[in-house]
Amino acid sequence: MVSMMQLLFEIPDVESLKDKRQVIRSIKDKLQRRFHLSAAEVNLQDSLSFAQIGAALVSNSRDFGEMVLNKAFKMVEDEMPIRIQDVRIHTEEF
Repeated sequence: MVSMMQLLFEIPDVESLKDKRQVIRSIKDKLQRRFHLSAAEVNLQDSLSFAQIGAALVSNSRDFGEMVLNKAFKMVEDEMPIRIQDVRIHTEEF
């Protein structure tokens, strides 16, 4: 099973794409280190204020995968200097 999360968020108070990249890199690094997720910026690369990150986890349980992604989302929401616009979490079985 592959559990996936898509985060769309606003990054307030950034003045350059370099500032935006630092925030995104920090989020991706934390997702990878703390939750062992694969994570990448998947859209809105040219936008200064908005970003979209996708993250995924392979496991043998829908419940486990979605639990990890919900914890990861909570960490991003609580610890990062962003405003969440949308989050989608779902699991596919192959």
